[in-house]
Amino acid sequence: MNATINLEKKHFPVLLNELISIISPLYGGTFIDCTFGQGGYSKAILNNISNKVIAIDRDNEVTSIAQSLQKKNNGRFSFYNKKFSDLKDLKTKSSDIKGVIFDLGCSSNQIFDLKRGLSFNSAGKLDMRLGLNNFSCDDVISKISENNLFKIFKYFGEDKNSKLISRKIIQKRAIQKLKTQDIVKIIEQVKKFKFSKKHPSTKIFQALRIYINKEISELINGLISSFQILPKGGIIAVVTFHSIEDKIVKFFFKNYSDKKNTSRYLPNNIKNNCLFMENLKPILPSKKEITLNPASRSAKLRYAIKIEENNNFREIFDKFNYLLEVENLNHTQ
Repeated sequence: MNATINLEKKHFPVLLNELISIISPLYGGTFIDCTFGQGGYSKAILNNISNKVIAIDRDNEVTSIAQSLQKKNNGRFSFYNKKFSDLKDLKTKSSDIKGVIFDLGCSSNQIFDLKRGLSFNSAGKLDMRLGLNNFSCDDVISKISENNLFKIFKYFGEDKNSKLISRKIIQKRAIQKLKTQDIVKIIEQVKKFKFSKKHPSTKIFQALRIYINKEISELINGLISSFQILPKGGIIAVVTFHSIEDKIVKFFFKNYSDKKNTSRYLPNNIKNNCLFMENLKPILPSKKEITLNPASRSAKLRYAIKIEENNNFREIFDKFNYLLEVENLNHTQ
């Protein structure tokens, strides 16, 4: 899960210059690249010989890229095929870590590998697994109930046609085994395909991918784990690509940055810990970057610096419990 891609099938690490400008004051330590992908961020960080990078990715198909980078940067780069929610399991010296970086978009190698079913041009079996999964999109579409499918589309895709699309899919499933293009055609028929910057299937495919890869709990736990392994003064930087993940990241930074009363009836000197020094506004791609890589237009970069310790993140789970419940819907009935 790293960076988005442009129409020429080239790989562009989104908001790379902006990210480097943010983390460069902390150079001289270890940075964790939580979404290695094709290595764009890791390579840029390693350009400074005082830096080390620990990279992780749930997709084991990026291993060859990681091995090549490891040979070129002997002793300064290591790679683990893990989910970023497992950050806390890495054997690292917390005091050496300067920053943790997330890029939540899919990489070009994932999109253009048509066997994975992430592209609207995929012709075969539904898949959408990003790695270390328990089930595929085909498993979901083959067995899930209409009501559960509707909830996935509604909450993870925020698509106003969710109910009709889910009904059409279930009806079509009763007649034949569905492949990627069958889903695309159903969506286009429901939406009466019209020209748009976004493909009409974008939100539905997004919803299925989020559900299959458990991206809500993965992101929440990844953010918490990154906080737990960072020393004070370390930075967390996250590039998001759609409103759901951006809401989660924004809440995580803002809620744990604001000094506010735990109750309006308590005196002002009794406050929650202020855990972050937050950059209030997201950083957006420049017009030049969007021209070069149109898919970057939805990207937002948010970051915060850790200034205090804490071990209670109940609020973020309470806030997004409705999404976690959808993520845990039964796909076999």
